[in-house]
Amino acid sequence: MAAALVVASCAPVASPLTDAALEAEVAAITLPAMKRFDGGLPRPVPMPSNAQLTQDFLDLSFQLESGRVLPVFTRFEGPVTVAVLGDAPDTLATDLDDLLVRLRREAGIDISRAQEGRAASITIEALPRRELQGLVPQAACFVVPNVENWKDYLSKRRARSTDWGALTARTRAAVFLPSDVSPQEIRDCLHEEIAQALGPLNDLYRLPFSVFNDDNLHTILTSYDMAILRMTYDRRLATGMDAEQVETVLPEIVARVNKRGAPEQDQLASDSSEAWKRALNRSLQPGLPARLRASAAARAIDLARAAEWNDTRLGYSLLSFGRAALGVQPESAIAAIVEAAFVFRDAYGEEVHTAHAIVQPAAFALTSGKPDVTLRLVEGALPAAQKGQNAALLSTLLLLRAEALEETGRVSEARAVREEGKAWALYGFGSAAEVRRHVAEVAALRPGV
Repeated sequence: MAAALVVASCAPVASPLTDAALEAEVAAITLPAMKRFDGGLPRPVPMPSNAQLTQDFLDLSFQLESGRVLPVFTRFEGPVTVAVLGDAPDTLATDLDDLLVRLRREAGIDISRAQEGRAASITIEALPRRELQGLVPQAACFVVPNVENWKDYLSKRRARSTDWGALTARTRAAVFLPSDVSPQEIRDCLHEEIAQALGPLNDLYRLPFSVFNDDNLHTILTSYDMAILRMTYDRRLATGMDAEQVETVLPEIVARVNKRGAPEQDQLASDSSEAWKRALNRSLQPGLPARLRASAAARAIDLARAAEWNDTRLGYSLLSFGRAALGVQPESAIAAIVEAAFVFRDAYGEEVHTAHAIVQPAAFALTSGKPDVTLRLVEGALPAAQKGQNAALLSTLLLLRAEALEETGRVSEARAVREEGKAWALYGFGSAAEVRRHVAEVAALRPGV
């Protein structure tokens, strides 16, 4: 991988197709049937030491993302039921049922679909994205306590009852997600928001293998997340316990849940500083000019290095800079993305973090006329994308592989791989028009196309 990334980092930026040429390419693309994951268990992720898992659980359970401390532990007591309201996209029901199976099997939670006509513990309502973001602009989806539906939320959204920080018991929650996005985005919202409706309300950037992390590198609940939820619903815990009471019983719970955890470590992972979080969040802010996002990401990199974080926080800072700076500082951007790939690989191996960082160097290698480098990079990243059930990432890697195969003369193999990439893209990107455009843009990376 080292040699391939060094070669890829020297590649020039591809010249984009003109609008007219792109539209012509898009119109000619045919699409197969959509592929989706079968709901099977994803590959287990590495687990931390028991001491680290204990600290993670306390930080996740007794703080909000804002840093506000929660006075008591809360969860649903007794069986949990889930209902879908209104007209939901077809894939939502299947993905929800798959998730509920996993929550019962892996987290040991008594959770199921609500019976017809019965009130549910958790309701799910899909609405147009514009309507959701009209009230909560920065959220792709969100969960609110003590409301039944969107209308109920609109009438209560400034009430104390919808404040997670004031909650002393969980009896009802509503998940609101967009109806007009890709099946993968809807599924990702289901995983993250139902997990937060059930358990931890905090997100921690230091967590390398979790959806309880705003970096979005993991899109579905991991085995680490299921361990956190299993701990949340352990019989030794109960709503109303304070942090000291929870901490007292955690060692026995953690020892049972984390049997395959890492050996004990001398030092626990440090907290992410507020300055670093502000810089990183600014680098991800939609609508902010690229140069300002790149500047904020550069600040996040400096702060991560100063804190000696050789973990996902440094890697994600580098990746964020690379993505923000591609159009304004292409050479620096690619160097940062390549470094991110090395940071991720050294810390976690060939996991989904590394796969995310491989995409751009693989594309640049293809553009530079080095399809063999693209093939080596993509082959190393595909298993992580598949096992992490990230269809958008998987489809992009497959389409890059198809173009590299075409460039090396393996035309029939390229055709089959391209069709597979299109099928996954329909789940990952959604609309046929968007998929066709994505396929055409990847094809345009080949020299002379």
